[in-house]
Amino acid sequence: MQTNIETVTIQRMKPEDVDGIIKIEESAYGDHHWSKSSFLNEIKNDLAKYYSLYTVNNELAGYAGCWHILDEAHITTIAIAPQFRRRKFAEALLKRIIDDCYLAKIKYITLEVRISNTPAINLYSKYGFSSFGTRKGYYQDNNEDAIIMWTKNIFFDEFKNQYEEITKKLEGEIHIK
Repeated sequence: MQTNIETVTIQRMKPEDVDGIIKIEESAYGDHHWSKSSFLNEIKNDLAKYYSLYTVNNELAGYAGCWHILDEAHITTIAIAPQFRRRKFAEALLKRIIDDCYLAKIKYITLEVRISNTPAINLYSKYGFSSFGTRKGYYQDNNEDAIIMWTKNIFFDEFKNQYEEITKKLEGEIHIK
């Protein structure tokens, strides 16, 4: 039995994406979200890699960003519009970030995630991220702690084999252009 495979396009974020991204930011983070100028600055930052995810109907559904610093990447944000959640879009964006890390010879990937954001923690754990401590009061809106998560060296077989297995399954569920 064949299921319908959803198609999405992930591309480098462009200035014309930012107004839509701000709407997603507001729905995801309320009053404590990044500004339009922050995203526009990130797009111009040579160390930053920011992506927009569009549905087959050309609807902006999500975005993600990270910084590449030497042999390390730091994921700064991944967010999906509420009406598009639970459709593997965040996972597709995370895959794009990791694939780009392989191309750039980045060895380690890190991020902070709200201690209460169980879906994100589960996604990152699935992809080989482990907790390496907390940042107390990291989030300014409510003083919530952040979990610091890291991968092992993504070129090690332990990570790479797990990644290939997970992404093969993902590619059977969503087509990423």
